[in-house]
Amino acid sequence: MELPPLTLDRTAERPLAVQLADALRAATAGGALRAGDRLPSTRALAATLGISRTVTAAAYDQLLAEGWVAARRGAGTYVQHTPPRARCSTATSPQPDAGPVAVRQPDRPAGVDLRAGTPCLDALDRAAWRRAWRAAADPPPDLAPDPVGLPAFRGAVVEHLLRHRGLPADPDTVLATAGSTAAVAELARTFPAGARVGVEEPGYQRAVSALRAAGCAVVPLPVDAAGLVVDAVPPGLAAVYCTPAHQYPLGARLSAARRVALVERARAEGFVVVEDDYDGELRYDVAPLPLLAALGPDVVVHLGTASKLLTPTLGVGWLVAPPAVREAVLANRAATGCRPATAGQRVFAALAAHGDLPRHLRRLRRELSGRRAAVVAALGAAGVPVRGDEAGAHVVVELSDGAAEQTAIEGAARRGVLLDGLARHHAGPPSTAGIVLGYAGPQRADLLHALAVVAAPPWMQGGREARGGWI
Repeated sequence: MELPPLTLDRTAERPLAVQLADALRAATAGGALRAGDRLPSTRALAATLGISRTVTAAAYDQLLAEGWVAARRGAGTYVQHTPPRARCSTATSPQPDAGPVAVRQPDRPAGVDLRAGTPCLDALDRAAWRRAWRAAADPPPDLAPDPVGLPAFRGAVVEHLLRHRGLPADPDTVLATAGSTAAVAELARTFPAGARVGVEEPGYQRAVSALRAAGCAVVPLPVDAAGLVVDAVPPGLAAVYCTPAHQYPLGARLSAARRVALVERARAEGFVVVEDDYDGELRYDVAPLPLLAALGPDVVVHLGTASKLLTPTLGVGWLVAPPAVREAVLANRAATGCRPATAGQRVFAALAAHGDLPRHLRRLRRELSGRRAAVVAALGAAGVPVRGDEAGAHVVVELSDGAAEQTAIEGAARRGVLLDGLARHHAGPPSTAGIVLGYAGPQRADLLHALAVVAAPPWMQGGREARGGWI
């Protein structure tokens, strides 16, 4: 077939093979090439463009590795997939909190999104989902707001915590929330004005923002391979916010010795430990780790959410807290009118009542365990080690410095893959560099194609040699 005009700049620093691969990718994204179109042979294309056949072969090899084209023995090379238009943007790197590089349209995603934090909708049984919503619509509309949470929802949470997290909780100690971040914001409003709150560094920045919005002074606390460094917690804190089961974003588990030490210090010094168990149910190597709330129910506030297990559509989570903390949160709700919506609570309770919630969790573990294995295998074959426990829905790839991180993000974005860097997960100046690679959100086929991009060395062209690349 006749190709659209392909522009190559022989004076540019970028290799001609990279330019040619980008140009062919842009032609498919723009509609000039479509799935099923046959590409010229490497020899014919080289003659047309007046370049070496080595250049055209390298460009085709790159597109083959990424999965956009396929070679058919004896028949030639064909376009196999058409990237969305926004995938070929050469703009600056995507900012996870601000959305993708281009404006995302509902039916045209900006690229394969490998940023952490999205649930795995592929594991959700849509029949069970519809059944739960129908059941949620059976009760009459609420006459008045419920600041505590529906009894059926709190009962479902108690059962879930006991079966899957080993926490024996009384329904009276459970409060419904609008999710983990909303719960952190509510807790922060019960702290004294200007209270100092310790947070993991790097850590969950939405929690940091919620604390700061409530007037708290955030104190970054270091994290290492064993989780939060408890010995580095300074005196005089009102609370310590942490993710002990699966530290976000580095993926470590808080060691048993540090768990005991943190609870003992909280008791001795009078601060509260806020335990965000955002994906604690999702472990693939051992049973889910015991909760801090089980060690210190008198000083630990346990937070959970349905967003990572199911979907943010429900907008629900839970808080299990000592009586004084619980009453302070309820007093704040009474004063401000803040309360969690009940629709999501009803759906969650219906899923639990029909046995669909535990079935979903089993499916989710199997699906995410397989996806993690695929990620580790693809990166391992490329000589790229990953960091993080066999748990949750993301891994970390460490890089040499911030420049290498930015190069990696920009290189992947040009090839239709959205990545998240460690830099934005710091409350202060970044102390570590790398990529937080999430694998739950994309459909499995898209994930495998994106891994072909991420695992192919040329995708970071210029960064690997000049800036250190993967380490």
